[in-house]
Amino acid sequence: MSLEIINNPLFVTIQDRGRFGYAHIGVTNSGVMDEYAYFWANRLLKNSLDTNILEIAFSNVIFKANENTQISITGASCEFFINDEKKELWQSYNIKKNDIIKIGKILSGNRVYLAVFGGFNIKKEFGSNSVTIKENLGGVDGNKLKKGDILPFNSSNFNYTMKVKEEFIPKYEDNLTLRVLFSYQENYFLDEEKKKFLTSTYLVTNDFNRMAAKLSGEAIKCEINGIISEAIAFGSIQIPSDGQPIVLLKDRQTIGGYPKIGVVLGIDCFKLSQAKANTKIRFEEISYKEAVEEEKRFYTFFS
Repeated sequence: MSLEIINNPLFVTIQDRGRFGYAHIGVTNSGVMDEYAYFWANRLLKNSLDTNILEIAFSNVIFKANENTQISITGASCEFFINDEKKELWQSYNIKKNDIIKIGKILSGNRVYLAVFGGFNIKKEFGSNSVTIKENLGGVDGNKLKKGDILPFNSSNFNYTMKVKEEFIPKYEDNLTLRVLFSYQENYFLDEEKKKFLTSTYLVTNDFNRMAAKLSGEAIKCEINGIISEAIAFGSIQIPSDGQPIVLLKDRQTIGGYPKIGVVLGIDCFKLSQAKANTKIRFEEISYKEAVEEEKRFYTFFS
């Protein structure tokens, strides 16, 4: 009763909502990069919204089902096959024993999510299955998946499927606006620098992973060279000495010493996680009240 990896994928990890409450001992939150796609994948299977899932960051991964189950696929647009028959994303499928599931080329977006009914039966570490490779935690041996790995699940049979309505399926475009709350360190940035930050267009660089997205564009000057290292929130925008913004994401370090001009709204970070290199990024200021309302609206929708 398992899903078996039958090739050597480039980067597939097991993720869930992440682990919380351990930053004081240097353990990062981790968790899925795109919670929107993650929640939909679990909703399609009627799973609880914290059920573990596979996050597929590059193309060409092949699975074999060793028992009957139901799966769902969401996230980046990709070539997706069951027994060599091309299938659509953002819906669930009934899987039979010995079926072959393949994720081929990723066409738009960055990360594909594959969920199974009930999730994978894997022991949690610090309250989560999420893999954090630099800390060797979660998943199978604290690492990305490899050929021969076995992911156990409880066998189930189904006679129905579900799909997401077209209006809820995101389009991953080459231009992205990220809403920002200026931080308590904004006083270290002159008004002209904050204006430059909000009126400039940045590009996503190749220096983009689960830890952070480094952007390139107009350099932002800070009145100080650094700060005493402190805790870093999800979405924090660090401004290092070269002035190029860095948006900190799920596998960010727990502390850092670069000044922060602001923080990207968490739900906009999910969109950023699907951005490819050279995607154009603009920042838009949002008030604290608006930010709270937007986040509440997002999580209420899935609750």
